[in-house]
Amino acid sequence: MFSSMRTMGWREDERPLCVVLTSALVLGLLFMAVYSLSHGEITYDPLYAVFVVFSFTSVVDLVIALQEDGYLMGLMDFYAKEGEPYLRTAHGIFICYWDGTVHYLLYLTMAGAIRKRKRYRNLGLYWLGSFAMSLLVFLPGNILGKYSSEIRPTFFLAILYMLVPCWAGMRIFNQSPAPSSCTCDVVQEEQKKSLLQRPADLTLIVYLILAAFFTVFRGLVVLDCPADACFIYIYQYEPYLRDPVAYPKLQMLMYLFYALPFYCLAAYALTFPGCSWLPDWALVFAGAIGQAQFSHMGASMHLRTPFTYRVPEDTWATFLLSNLLFALGPHLLALRCLWRPAFFLRAAPPSSPQDQGKKQQ
Repeated sequence: MFSSMRTMGWREDERPLCVVLTSALVLGLLFMAVYSLSHGEITYDPLYAVFVVFSFTSVVDLVIALQEDGYLMGLMDFYAKEGEPYLRTAHGIFICYWDGTVHYLLYLTMAGAIRKRKRYRNLGLYWLGSFAMSLLVFLPGNILGKYSSEIRPTFFLAILYMLVPCWAGMRIFNQSPAPSSCTCDVVQEEQKKSLLQRPADLTLIVYLILAAFFTVFRGLVVLDCPADACFIYIYQYEPYLRDPVAYPKLQMLMYLFYALPFYCLAAYALTFPGCSWLPDWALVFAGAIGQAQFSHMGASMHLRTPFTYRVPEDTWATFLLSNLLFALGPHLLALRCLWRPAFFLRAAPPSSPQDQGKKQQ
């Protein structure tokens, strides 16, 4: 559809507007089709329409990424040039890969769960964190980076996407969590254990402390800290942090202002029992870090990134190991919260002797 516009006589200055109008028309027609064919599912849960429509956009993003890497030819070339040229950056390509694979599978799974009237809250929280992190870095990066002069009307269509995680997040958080199988005795017994009796939690706390220091360090690096360690790191290990596209700098600042407080709060929740908020937010945080690290690591080594900003070959091992561990830890934390949630549940108050007597009667 987009490639046929080249021969329709559109003037050069009219093409971006044509792209955004066509995109809005396609999405509108798709939503109407989904609404007419799946009215029952949408009535049961309006997020069904969001997941189905977004699964279509995920396929489009995957096609764009494959095209930019040379695996496909000409399918979405016109849209990438006239609609969203910043998708042709290394960061944009890996955002498209993540959206076309991980998000696509999440959309299909959550839509299928709605059709079967099953729970999908945990998957929804993971998607919410991933989707929000993608927008919070990508949209400001388009404005602040070297592609700010190439903002097209489609950018304002993308801004509307920011309303989706706000609305979807409220609906997902308002869903009732799955009932816990932990009895009051199990909760009380688990919460009586000291940190030394919980080696897995102790290991996670050590990880969170190290990740917090790494977050502060990379935040100082992108803030042009004059220390020798920062200078060596940005030139020998992650020169991508100097790339004028602004995405890596924004990513590190997002870590500094949002990930760092979470690391501190999560360490507190692993130390003191009854922090019932941690399981939900651990899933959100795992989705955010997973998407962010995938895009950051891929863009740091992609050929579309200028050679001077790519990771040097002799430091690949250090770069990959540190960044993979940075991405793995939040997922292990989320799994720990899901598998053994008793420590985070609020213990029921002990019953009085009068209550116990009433129960016996």
